Amino acid sequence: MRDYAKEVLEGSPRAAARLISWLEDEDPRALEHMERLYPHTGRAYVVGITGSPGAGKSTLTDKLTFALRKKNLSVGIVAVDPSSPFTGGAVLGDRVRMSRLSTDPGVFIRSMATRGFLGGLAKATGDVVKVLDAFGKDVIIIETVGVGQDEVDIIRLADTTCLVLVPGLGDTIQSMKAGVMEIADIFVINKADRPGTDQLYVEVTSRVEQDAHIRQRAWTPPVLKTVAVEDEGVSALVEAVWAHRRFLEESGALDEKRRQRAREETLQMIHAELFRRLREQLTANGRLDALVKAIVEKRESPYRAMQDVLARWLKG
Repeated sequence: MRDYAKEVLEGSPRAAARLISWLEDEDPRALEHMERLYPHTGRAYVVGITGSPGAGKSTLTDKLTFALRKKNLSVGIVAVDPSSPFTGGAVLGDRVRMSRLSTDPGVFIRSMATRGFLGGLAKATGDVVKVLDAFGKDVIIIETVGVGQDEVDIIRLADTTCLVLVPGLGDTIQSMKAGVMEIADIFVINKADRPGTDQLYVEVTSRVEQDAHIRQRAWTPPVLKTVAVEDEGVSALVEAVWAHRRFLEESGALDEKRRQRAREETLQMIHAELFRRLREQLTANGRLDALVKAIVEKRESPYRAMQDVLARWLKG
């Protein structure tokens, strides 16, 4: 077998792409390579770009990447798109929209399909970030699929989360709600040349000020205006991301964030592997079908069945 981990560390984009494909397909061959790459992770800074569909997240990601490249920073982009119902692949394909970046050797772009995974991300997004981190990227940008009020998984991966809002898309109403509004480290009102921008700005700013008083948060999210297609306001966004990074590093919050992330990732991996092994055992000898039949015929309850299965698993 080729030593993909070694090739990734040496800067091979082909090896990185192959390993990412294995991760997306849940290929067990990826495990050994990820174990060897893990000690080389933790250096990249992760920025999340999230918001409702049509907010201009891809254009903003494109412009943000150009601004970072001007600072001689290498960038990895993980663009999560809806899944094709036929192939399971990414429908929109952000690499088409970021074609100017695709020829830059300092930028690695990967489009990922959600494959039915909720929360605005794909199941393998966290592992893909680790690959790009070990690959040597200074900044990794995760652009989520268009999200709603409760799809907030991005905060589990991103060091800084930017919530993109747009006037005229109902975001004035959304700004009064909880959920996705609570995850933002930076608010970005994109397409700020549209009518309704000032109203949205005042509304979001008021919400931020209220939260600052109620929650007594150490960091107050700035509210920025951008017109990404015209490259307006992007430099201010870069400065805001860097300001938040300095705040996290100086306060110790960055280490705490990453410690909590490691804890949750470890628990999720243990959960997934236990479930896989348990399901494999139940389906191998027909016990699952027998259990289902007993439950349907009301000879057994799913609650008792669950307890019995776990008791046997823990014993043996």
